[in-house]
Amino acid sequence: MQRMRTTIGMLALLVLALPFFYPQAAAARSWPIVRKGDSGENVVTLQASLSFRGYSVVADGAFGTGTETVVKSFQQANGLSADGIVGAQSWEKLFVVVRQGDTNSAVNALQRQLKNKYGYSLSIDGAFGAGTHNAVVSFQQSKGLGADGIVGGDTWAALLSGTASGGTSTYLTDAEARAMLSAAGIPVVSSGNCSDRNNRTCTSLEQIRRNTITGVIGFKQASGCSFNVTGGTEIGHSSGTYSHYNGYKVDISRVSCVTNYITTRYTSIGNRSDGAPQYRDANGSIYADEYFANHWDILFY
Repeated sequence: MQRMRTTIGMLALLVLALPFFYPQAAAARSWPIVRKGDSGENVVTLQASLSFRGYSVVADGAFGTGTETVVKSFQQANGLSADGIVGAQSWEKLFVVVRQGDTNSAVNALQRQLKNKYGYSLSIDGAFGAGTHNAVVSFQQSKGLGADGIVGGDTWAALLSGTASGGTSTYLTDAEARAMLSAAGIPVVSSGNCSDRNNRTCTSLEQIRRNTITGVIGFKQASGCSFNVTGGTEIGHSSGTYSHYNGYKVDISRVSCVTNYITTRYTSIGNRSDGAPQYRDANGSIYADEYFANHWDILFY
């Protein structure tokens, strides 16, 4: 009898000790489903996470055939169903834990999520410094998470599953902006035939504000004019808060239809300091006639 009691006692202690020997499954997280054809910050995060893990993929925010192929390779390597669709099981294997002091592609994606989806003011440089740490802590507090500044599965799931005000990102990737313009019949051209934001001969739409792109599309629909976008967020323009680089401005080709429409329908507000005549529409957008550069410079607030 004593032996039986001893055996039962040992079994009870073993059962109580099981959680220490076997890690318990994490509470179910809510992850978004991302697949071919999608675009935006969640796709950027996916691509950046794949890049961190050694896969060759460009973090352009557009989920095309190339990204799908890489996703399938990752899924196969991790014992998942290789369908190219990124759901909870893929995210659980894919997310990268980042914290203050890290510098990598996953940190860059984190900063883009915080700034472009949630409006936090911070630099997107891939370096997890004090500013990024403070933004992470603030976000974690807003979601009722442990505010330790470490971005693990719970924080990534909250970032990816949440949406900005209105459900859309304030800023767009170059691929997203070009897709919107293309659908509206507006070509994007550059003297250098390129889209590198750090090359002044290119026309880049990386990190352009959504309002700027919808403003350009609205102008085309109202005017009925055909024109090209010739300048975006690339370097080489004037600095300032409401600048090209910050996504507020865009240049369009100076064709007669555009010039006639602006000068006859909008209010003249005088010349800019460089001599460019300026006009304001009913929404407050400002159109500067940079005749000396053969384009219209438009500021959309």
